[in-house]
Formats: sequence, C-alpha cells, structure tokens
Amino acid sequence: MSSDEKPAVPRSLAEALRARDDGSLAALLRARPDLITPVPTDLTQLATRAGTRASVVRALERLDRFALQTAEALAVAGEPAPYEELLSLLAGDDGDPAVVGALPRALATLREQALVWGADDRLRLVRTARELLAPTPQHPSPTGLGPTVQEATAGMSPGRIQEIVTAAGLPSTHDSVSAVTALTGLFGDRGRMAALLAEAPRESREVLSRLVWGPPYGQVTADPAAPVRWLLDRGLLLPTAPGTVVLPREVALHLREGRAHRATEPLPPAVEAAGTHRPQVVDGTAAGQAYTALATVEELLKDWDEGGPTVLRAGGLSVRDLKRTAVALDVSEPIAAFWVELAYAAGLLASDGEADERYAATPAYDEWLEQPAPQRWARLAEAWLTATRTAGLVGGRDAKDRTLSALGPGLDRSAAPEVRHRVLTLLAGLPEGASPSADSVLARLRWERPLRGPQREDDLRGRLARWTLTEAELLGVTGRGALSAHGRALLGAAAAVPQAAEEPSGPGDRLPVHHVPTVVEPLSPAEQAVATAAAGRLLAPLLPEPLDHVLLQADLTAVAPGPLKRPLADMLDVLADVESKGGATVYRFTPGSVRRALDSGRAASDLHAFLAEHSRTPVPQPLAYLIDDVARRHGHLRVGSASAYVRCDDDALLNEIMADKRAAGLRLRRLAPTVLATQADPATLLDGLRAMGFAPAAESAEGDVLITRALAHRTPPRTAPEPVPDGPPVPDATLLSAAIRAIRAGDLASTTPRKPTAGPADGGALPRTSSAETLATMQAAVLTGETLWIGYVNAEGSASQRVIAPIRVEGGFVTAYDHTADEVRTYPLHRVTGVAELAEE
Repeated sequence: MSSDEKPAVPRSLAEALRARDDGSLAALLRARPDLITPVPTDLTQLATRAGTRASVVRALERLDRFALQTAEALAVAGEPAPYEELLSLLAGDDGDPAVVGALPRALATLREQALVWGADDRLRLVRTARELLAPTPQHPSPTGLGPTVQEATAGMSPGRIQEIVTAAGLPSTHDSVSAVTALTGLFGDRGRMAALLAEAPRESREVLSRLVWGPPYGQVTADPAAPVRWLLDRGLLLPTAPGTVVLPREVALHLREGRAHRATEPLPPAVEAAGTHRPQVVDGTAAGQAYTALATVEELLKDWDEGGPTVLRAGGLSVRDLKRTAVALDVSEPIAAFWVELAYAAGLLASDGEADERYAATPAYDEWLEQPAPQRWARLAEAWLTATRTAGLVGGRDAKDRTLSALGPGLDRSAAPEVRHRVLTLLAGLPEGASPSADSVLARLRWERPLRGPQREDDLRGRLARWTLTEAELLGVTGRGALSAHGRALLGAAAAVPQAAEEPSGPGDRLPVHHVPTVVEPLSPAEQAVATAAAGRLLAPLLPEPLDHVLLQADLTAVAPGPLKRPLADMLDVLADVESKGGATVYRFTPGSVRRALDSGRAASDLHAFLAEHSRTPVPQPLAYLIDDVARRHGHLRVGSASAYVRCDDDALLNEIMADKRAAGLRLRRLAPTVLATQADPATLLDGLRAMGFAPAAESAEGDVLITRALAHRTPPRTAPEPVPDGPPVPDATLLSAAIRAIRAGDLASTTPRKPTAGPADGGALPRTSSAETLATMQAAVLTGETLWIGYVNAEGSASQRVIAPIRVEGGFVTAYDHTADEVRTYPLHRVTGVAELAEE
C-alpha cells in the first residue's frame, strides 16, 4: 500500500477489530472481560460475541452519562452517521463548547469498547445497541424522540400523504417515496420550518410544546380539535394507531434546536467540599476511630467467647440476638450489624458447624489478637474495602419478601467493592482535610454509572455510597468526613494520584486507548496487600501506646487512661466490671467480680500484688478490705454433687443457711453436722448460695476446689467469605497477551487467502487432499519454507484449521511451527484432512 493510499473502509465490526493494534484489543478485552471467557477463536467470533445482547447491555450499563448520551444520539441518527450529525444532535444548533470538547473522548470510549465502529464520516452503532436505544412505540428512547417521518408514514395511504404534502405548502409528487422525502426535507430545513410554525395557531404550538421533550405520543379523539387538526393536516403530528398520534423526530429536533437530549451532560459534576479541617485533626480523629473499631470488634468477640448466638435454620442472626448484641456494644442495631459483618468478612467470626450450631470466634481471631494494633486495623480495613457483603441491607427484604438477617444469605452485592473504592477515590481527589458533600458524591456516581430508565432515589449504588461514607468514618478510614492519610494509602498510589494522559482533541483522533479513565479500577489482591501494609505503617504512630498501669480510686473503681496492654486488660476484665467506656475506661470492683477472680484460681495475695504492681496510685484501703473479705469467705462452703451437697467445718454457718427463708427453694436437708444435701444440681446450688450473699466454692469428687476459668469456644479453622465477583474478572497482562496472540493466530488461519485445491471447495470447510498429496506438499514446504493451511482432527474428534510452517516430516509425523498456537508442535499425518498452499500476497 502506498503512502497516499487511504486505508480500506471497514465493512463490519470484525474488519474494524482486525485493523486494531494489540494495545487497542487489550483495552477492549480489559473493558469488557466477558468477551474473553472463553477466548474467541478469531476476530470474527470476537465481533459476534461483542454484539450479543447480554454483553452489550453490560457494556452500556458501565458507560458514563455522556458516553451513554452519545450512544443514544447515534441510535436516533442516520445509519451510518457522519461525525457532524452526531455533534449537532449533542451540541445543538448553537454548538455547546463543552460538548464539542468532550465528544471526541466519549466517541473514543464507545469505539474502544466496540460499541461504535467505522470512520468519522460513517459512524455505526452496533446493531444490538441500536435496537436497545432506538425509540419504539413499546420502548420510547431515553431521548424522548419518536420515529422519523419515513417510519411514521410507512403504513399511510398514498392519497393521505399527498394531502399532507399539499397542506404543508409543498408541490405534489407522483409517488409516496418522493413525497415523504420532500416532507422530511421541509422538517429538516430550519428556515422553512420556522416559517411554517409561524403560521400555526398559538394553541397548536402549545400542543407541540407538550410533546417536544417526550413522550412523543398523544391521544386524540375521532374528531380532533382545531389546533390538533391543523397539525395533523400538515404532518406535524402523524397518526400511528386509531386515537394515537406521534410527533415526528425531525419536527421535535427543530423545536429542540437540534438537541437530542433536554440536558446534555458532557462533564462530570464536581465533588464539592462541605467543610475543611487541618490534616492533623483529620488523621487524629480517624486514628481515634480506628482504635475504637478495634476495641469494638474485640468486645463483640469477647462477648461471644464461650459461644455466641445460635444460627437460624435459614442462616444468620435472629433479630433478638442482634438487639442483644447492639445493647452489649452500646450501639444501634444497624451499627451492630456492621461490626458483626465486618468480623465475619475478616475471617474472625463464623459458625461452629455443631449440631446446635452457634456463632463463635475462629482460631484466626486468637492470631489476630496477638498482632500489633496497626496490623489488626489493616486487616479489618482491607476486609471491608473488598467485601461484597453489605451490612446496610440487614433488616430489608429480598426478592421473595424474606427478611435479610445479619450473617445470613442474600447480603452479597457484587457492586459494593467498586462503589466503596470509587467513593474513597473521589474523597482522595479533594484537598487534604476537605470533607465532601454527600449529595455531590451521589451526583458524581450517578453521572459515572447512570441508571438506564427513570432515576430512583433508592438506587443500589446511591445507597452503597451513603453506607460507605458512614462505615468509613466508623472504621477510621475517614476523620470528620475527610479522607485520612492512612485512608489514602489504603487506596494505593495509583488510585490516589490521577494519571496524566493524552485526550483526543478532535474527530481526527481515531482511537486513543489510554485516555484519562472516569473510574479507576480497584487494585489487584497483591497490590491491595501492599497498599494495606502501607496504610498500617502510616496509622501506627497515630495510635496511642498501650499502658501498663491504671489509677485506683477510693470509690472501688479503676481508671484506665488509655488502651491497656493485653495481660493487664485480660486480668482486669476478670477482676472488675466495665462501668463506662470512651477515651478512658472505668472499671468497678464488686464482691461478685472479686469472687470471679478467686474462682479462676487466683489467691488474695495474687490480687493484692497485681494491683500494687499496676497502679500508679496506692491501693485504696476499701479495695484491700473488699478483696480480703471476699477471700476470707471464699471456699468456706464447699458444693459437690450428691445430686449436690454443701459441706462446711463451721456448723453455725450451716445453721444460718438452714434458717434463711431464701434457702427454701433449694430444699436443703442436714446429713451431718457439717454437711447439707439437696436435689438441686451443683450449679443451681452455687447460684442460690451466692444470691444469699455467701461465697461458696465448687469442689471435685476428690474434694479439691474446682477452678472455674471460662473456656473459650472456637470454631474449626474457617476461611473468610469469598467476595461474589461482578461478572468475569479483569484479565491480567499475561492472560491478555496470550489471548490476543491466540485470537490473531486463529484469525490468520481463517482469513489467509489459499490457493484452490483439487478437491471440492466449500467456503469454511477443511481442505481435503489425498494422503499422497498431503505428504508431498508437506515435504515440499520443508524445502521451500512455505506456510501451509491444513485441516486437523484431534483425538477427541474436534476439527480445526491451522496455519503451519513445516520443519520436518518423518515417521508419519510432521513437526511444524503452528501460527495458530504460536509454538512448535508435532501432528500425526493421518489426522490431517488435507493441505493447501497459501496464496501469494
């Protein structure tokens, strides 16, 4: 081809794809990964798959608003449409400068995704997309435009068409085709149309104004009023069915000043800042929330340490158990559902799988507890960012009107990770310390993924975005609504910093593959792991250091002015009850809490030494007296199983118990001066005596005191729930490269010109030659280095055609470089159906 010779105009989408380079094909397969599952055999199959309804619908749903408006405008334009016509439909007669600047990039996006093909003077929308977007009586176009004059008059009698032409002031013609052409020319001429409408009565113009922006259909009576009759006589309204009229597309476009849409949105709405804070304040607030998140998850799983709520038969947590959890965490039920789902997504919580199935912590929880606080937070944050389970749906209804429960089925939404990532990326685009307006974030998301059809306030993406803003604050990814430094790191550097790229500047820019993306794709698992680790490192210096001391007070309380080291915190949880939480935790010492510590095997001397070691203030005398008093009485009474018995060396104490009216329910009887017996079980007897103010200790059959240390209940090893993917995953570079090589090799095999063979020719059939002719052609190709086209049937009976360059023929096998597979292979000659030489260029 000479330098002056223009490239051939593609006649189909397959030919347009064939003209692309590897980078452009890779961009298509990355944007529409469903096209690569499985890998197409050639470019013709790729084009066919790109035109299927399911694939086109998915591609349209992932377009931004202006790219979708561009596709909608092409659907109502001529077929094919020049670039100037498309620009006029979007920019109007006056030419909106913003549309003029944005259209090349929108058109490049449609070309890149194989929704539009052809040169700028012959733009074609993929047929399936045109069928989905073009107006029909059953499915009006999103533009609000109706059919063309030619489409609306298709079933009209020739006489009636001539009457309309005459009433519109046009000369009559000899046939309907020329009459419709003349009428279309009149409606498309701005000057003549303005003159015609200037003659219209005011009421007629009002009728047109009600239909101009859609829907274009209206109802009329058998005897229309004069304003409507005036429009019908001149073809400004055309009948489509008895009692129904439509505004022709050409008339509507004149009234709209050439615009296909009432409001064209070429540019995304800006995300507005609702407030600005110092970055240090944002990071500090977010770090405080991160610490609270860790404490809340620990408190939740500690509450379920000995076995949590039972699993519903249909799966999930009951409403009653969710309420109890909310009360225990001192949060609302939706927030409690979020923490429960977060622990589950991080693999810290699962069902135990027993016959009486319950929820409990997993072994991974114990490992998580031993990690430093930044690493523990990073695990929660990564689980939240990538999880498809959506806690905000808890309490709602599924498609079968069943209540959605926490930890139950039906909570996965595949769009959740992408929406979370996108919302945080929009926050990262604001100046540091700026918190966004929620409405502006939602408006931006609606522009990037517009709903096809009427807009709904409760659309899923909008609700996911609102939940993301709330959950990010709870988790400490944001502080005061603004993205923190460790929150930016969680997204990864690529998402936080916009990538510079060249944008198309005019219609001559055919297919710029690497334009600035509207939406940044989430990171790969490996990249996300690196970003999460970086976020943890940034958070580390902001978290308070764990303390090894408390402040004991005379009112039997201890104040922890910050987070405590784990051994100290665990011991205090046994020895005291938490009275209040916050920046400082207040613990209350009671006889019951001290007895709990003694039951766990500690002696009074151990408790005194522990408090003296870890208190910055002297141990108050009331607390020392409380410990000694409870210890003095602890174990003085011994409870065993008779069904149960009480024994004590002090018979006066047993007399006191027998005389107490509160002991009537225990039905005690004296077996010996120092032994009482009852039919109640030991646990009931222990609780009853403790309720009476005594401090009994349980003992074993051998008479030893039983240490009642709580046993942690754990599930068998469990993996975190796998996210539900939103369609096929985006292929990586290795898979894309291999797929493109395979597609091009298959396309070479199916499109390379071949010399005619002696056998019968059949368009797509395998070549057929005799065994002797096949062998001779192969041997000759080895000597000359020619490339051959062969038909081959494998061991499973599958037939295929291949392009090979024979290297060696011996022993009934041919060794050749297979262009289709892009590797050297060996084929049995008896499986080769025939061979043909490729035509010379």
